[in-house]
Amino acid sequence: MNPNQRRRRMIQAACLSCLGVSGLAMAQAQPTAKWPEKMVRVIVAGPAGGTADIIARLVADQLSKDTGQPFVVDPKPGAGGVLAVNELSNAPHDGHTLLVGVNSLVSEIPHIIKLRVDMAKEIKPVAELGHGGLVMVGAPTVPAKNFRELLTWVKANPGKVSYASYSPGTVSHVAGLQLNKAAGIDMTHVGYKGSTPALADVMGGHVPLMFDGIATSLPLIKAGKIKAFAVSTPKRSPLLPEVPTFAELGYPQLETVSWMGLWLKPDVPAAVQASVREATLKALAQPALRAHLLDTGLEAGGTRTPEELTGSLAADYRRVGEVLKSIDFKPE
Repeated sequence: MNPNQRRRRMIQAACLSCLGVSGLAMAQAQPTAKWPEKMVRVIVAGPAGGTADIIARLVADQLSKDTGQPFVVDPKPGAGGVLAVNELSNAPHDGHTLLVGVNSLVSEIPHIIKLRVDMAKEIKPVAELGHGGLVMVGAPTVPAKNFRELLTWVKANPGKVSYASYSPGTVSHVAGLQLNKAAGIDMTHVGYKGSTPALADVMGGHVPLMFDGIATSLPLIKAGKIKAFAVSTPKRSPLLPEVPTFAELGYPQLETVSWMGLWLKPDVPAAVQASVREATLKALAQPALRAHLLDTGLEAGGTRTPEELTGSLAADYRRVGEVLKSIDFKPE
């Protein structure tokens, strides 16, 4: 090879290298698309007036102000959120139909209800709108002022102390099973259909204990109608700063966080997904919206990426499944 040929080869290699770097940069970039271009429908996996509905309306209102397009909230309760997911699955894949619902749609519901579809493949998390944990609460008549005294009382009454969950198979059921194993106690589970009837029985002393979402128990705790013993969040909740975490008390295995998410169909174009996420994070950065979310009992969502949210869903699904398998729990 003569010097001229060698020089041409070197120039060609350099050009190819530049093109490669440029191509990689273009592949890694997430360009946003013009969105929204028309009315956006926000399906809610829950009833009108419920936590998901309230949060959906708060976020939809801010998004409408920011984008100049109408956002219409459409609650679709029933079947643990499956009806809402079906609505999203049948919608166009242009990003103008969104879903607001809790992470349990993917991490818990498949363990509870026999489904014909894989929920993890039907919906994709775009952003975390808000998060909170569980709080272990008790009736006013429970003879304990703190968690340590509570454990002493439960241990002194093996098999005689029951705890409520807002639904069998959910994290509120699983938490009690985990505490039984970790603390060497024997609480009996009583499953309900929702927090409202369960909390009513706890307040009345019919069931002494319950694992409930902070958002629904908070008003009753503040009113002195139920006692709070521990929360499942990694750090103390700003809503209940005086209540210790399970991790503080020596039970890190009970650490769990539930989150309300904004979901899309997985086949929505990537550029549109990026636009939806960008607009949602901008809305969540508004101090007024963050304050309203806190009023509902949830801290405003962070900046976890869709990939991080998907990873947490898979981990929670495995954790819940392992605990339920240990008691031979069967989906309905």
